[in-house]
Amino acid sequence: MTLHRSTAPYAAHCPVRDVLDRLGDRWSTLVLQALKDAPLRFAALQRAIDDVSKRMLAKTLRGLEEDGLVTRTVFPSKPPAVEYALTPLGRSFVPHIEALVAWAETHHDAIRSARRRYQAAPAHDAGR
Repeated sequence: MTLHRSTAPYAAHCPVRDVLDRLGDRWSTLVLQALKDAPLRFAALQRAIDDVSKRMLAKTLRGLEEDGLVTRTVFPSKPPAVEYALTPLGRSFVPHIEALVAWAETHHDAIRSARRRYQAAPAHDAGR
C-alpha cells in the first residue's frame, strides 16, 4: 500500500522524513541546484536537467512550490512567460546541496569501484 505524503503516519511526527520525502527524490535537488544562480523559465530548467521529462519537471516544481522552496511567477505576455526562482528558504538549502555535490564528486570513483566489487562477488549472485 502506498501512502500519500500528507497522510503518512510519520509525516506529522518526523520532520526529517517529511522533508527528505521531497528533497531526497530524484529531481528536487537537481532543480534547486539549477536555480541557485538565477531564476529560469521551464524550458531552460529542462535543458539544465536534460534527462527529466516535462511531466516530472512540472510535478517536481509544483512540490517545491508547495513546500515554499521555489516561486512561480507568470509574466503577462503572449504566450505567458513563467519563471521559477528560489525562495529564501530554498536558497538556504543551496550550501547543503553544494556540499553534497562536492562529496559525490570526491567519492564517486570509490563508490563505483565498490559497486563493481559487490556485483562481482559470489555472494551477490546467490541472492543474499
